[in-house]
Amino acid sequence: MLKLGCMSLSYSHEFRAGQLDLAGFVERAYELGLDGIDIHTGAFASTEPAYLRAVRMQALKRGLALSYIGVSNNFGKPTEQLADEVKAARHWIDVAAYMGIPLVRVFAAWVPAGDTEAAVWARMIPCLKEVAEYGADKGVVIGLHNHNHGCVTRTGRDVRRILAEVDNPYFSHILDTGQYVGSPGASGANGQEDPSLDFYGSIAETAPLAVHVRCKIYRIQQGVEEWLDYPRIFAILRRVGFNGWLSIVYEGQQVEAEVTAVPKAVQYLRRLIANG
Repeated sequence: MLKLGCMSLSYSHEFRAGQLDLAGFVERAYELGLDGIDIHTGAFASTEPAYLRAVRMQALKRGLALSYIGVSNNFGKPTEQLADEVKAARHWIDVAAYMGIPLVRVFAAWVPAGDTEAAVWARMIPCLKEVAEYGADKGVVIGLHNHNHGCVTRTGRDVRRILAEVDNPYFSHILDTGQYVGSPGASGANGQEDPSLDFYGSIAETAPLAVHVRCKIYRIQQGVEEWLDYPRIFAILRRVGFNGWLSIVYEGQQVEAEVTAVPKAVQYLRRLIANG
């Protein structure tokens, strides 16, 4: 059964303005009739046990699953900074385990100016292996998030290579529908797909490996996502028998406020799910 959730970053402007906190986000998700939520680390006001228990209890009472915690790491940093990156990821794995959250999102690596991708790759893989092993020890799956903008997970082939090299059953894939190179939202040409880069092909390449799908929403003013072809994406997911979370990640704040856009995204994706 496909389940619909929402990532806290969909309300990034309201969080930054102090108009929304994690408790308010839980209530917002309940009012929208969602099945669960994903929480970026920046949405947590604390990681003290009492606070984490309160969030978990509120979600439970509202019938909402906590599907993953999103960590914004970078294993492409200089070697002397990587221990802190790994330590932060381990910390959030501990938080997830404490709260009963089954999945933690991680990024791979960005290539610093003047560095080479080969050098970054060589120091990234051991970090990902360590994090995956720690997740396995805690019973928490680590989900590799594909990303462009200089990240080394810009294509489906890149993601598959990393998954193969880490080679741990607790290291899996979180598929972002808008973040493969060529996407209208990920390649520096807002609203313009580059067909030669075939980002839908990358989605199809890694969809069989995905345990969670981040559904990017960029332009939903008319009630239909304009930049991404979701009927096509849903067809890809159904072909591979995907049976998990679809999570709204709204990034169109410059053209429409979150408070009106996210409900439209919920209605739109619910219709697509129902048409399955």
